[in-house]
Amino acid sequence: MPAPVEADRGAELLEPSIWKIGAVAVLGSFLAQLDATVVNVSLSSLAVTLHSSLAAIQWVTSGYLLALALMLPLSGWMVDRIGAKALYLWCFCAFTVFSALCGLAWSANSLIGFRIVQGMSAGPLAPMAQMMMARAAGKRMASVFGFAAMPILLAPMLGPVIAGAILQFASWRWLFLVNLPVGVLAIVLAILFLPDAREQTKRRELDLIGLALLSPALVLFLYGSDHIGDRIGMVLLLAAMLLLVAFFKWATRRKDRALIDLRLFKGKVFSAAVVTQFMANGISYAGQMLIPIFLIRVGGRSPSATGLLLAPLGLGMMCGYPFVGTWVKWFGNRKVSAAGASLALAGTLPFIYMASHGLVIVLLACALFVRGVGQSAVSVPSISAAYSSVKREDLPMATTTLNIVMRIGGPTLTTISATFLGWRLGHAPGHEGTLSAFSAAFVLLCIFHGFLIAAAMRLPLSVEPQASPDDGPAQLRAY
Repeated sequence: MPAPVEADRGAELLEPSIWKIGAVAVLGSFLAQLDATVVNVSLSSLAVTLHSSLAAIQWVTSGYLLALALMLPLSGWMVDRIGAKALYLWCFCAFTVFSALCGLAWSANSLIGFRIVQGMSAGPLAPMAQMMMARAAGKRMASVFGFAAMPILLAPMLGPVIAGAILQFASWRWLFLVNLPVGVLAIVLAILFLPDAREQTKRRELDLIGLALLSPALVLFLYGSDHIGDRIGMVLLLAAMLLLVAFFKWATRRKDRALIDLRLFKGKVFSAAVVTQFMANGISYAGQMLIPIFLIRVGGRSPSATGLLLAPLGLGMMCGYPFVGTWVKWFGNRKVSAAGASLALAGTLPFIYMASHGLVIVLLACALFVRGVGQSAVSVPSISAAYSSVKREDLPMATTTLNIVMRIGGPTLTTISATFLGWRLGHAPGHEGTLSAFSAAFVLLCIFHGFLIAAAMRLPLSVEPQASPDDGPAQLRAY
């Protein structure tokens, strides 16, 4: 019989099958996120090549993102209906085929049309990746998510870099055709490594009314947030809010037959994790909007120089993510997430000083690095706590719900921050007024950070995964 220490050490080791499932799942999510930004740097050249206006060709990006959001509410129902492996293969096959069609597009309209369908096929990939890793890793989710989050984090940053390299040596068509070999490889690996798990499927009717309310609400909310400065943006945001209220009333009546089971929010751990993710994603997007504008308008930097100055933020996140699993094992979900939120706040406070006293490059780099490390430590503990707090059979619904809330968090806090900054700039003209406006905007961002810390403090210190009905009574331990 092995010694207790050796037994514990063996129990801590993750089985190779978990890493295989995680690698395959993350590959799909990575490509879906990469394709969201890979076209951005080529929009001007695409407009000229395809004889289109810049306003029309930007739908190559916007159409993809809105179609992705449109399909997100269906993810949980489709997983329950046909199983995670089958859905992953169908989505990835469609994503690969329409990537090829995008590369073969003959006009702006055909390219936009193919991109919309490509976005629809990419919609379920991110929640499915999280769900499959949660099922495979169990209580060791924090360790797996820490490594699995790195490629997804890198994808939006790598998109413009990869696009620039491709456009330097080849046609714009290779921005999409490059997905073919990676897609074929991912499909083969999915067939070999992903568990079938057909026994976990269940015949659940599709809530058509809920889908008709929620999917348009998400699309209108995202589009309206992006056009908040126009009258149409405000109208669409109001319409989105009305649809969301109607959906909540409908889902409350339908209970477990609704597209999203709102009873999940009755769980204290799940609701705390959802609020934490909403705030964390919103703060991340709001910061990505405020900081570059500050560097350009106040710091006088060019857009290309601003991109380089923001590099410490990504570096800090990449340095933090691999260690999150170990930190959670040592200190627990609540302490790691709250410490990360506090560290992110510490990395944001210097911007209030720089808005009043001028840009200091060394201080900027240190603040961004600290902010990046802090942000990397917030999400993984809260996501793993959320998935550990629900029953195994409820994971498809939980991943869909969490991803929808995360997707709403970004535009919500970004819109509030942008509106507040615009209001302050409009009422305080001149250089001093601009400095005061940005200082106030960063104070608002720090207040958001305070709410994030409060939300993270509601997370449990430790959560044991819920058991499935086949495994005996479900148990949840939160300390």
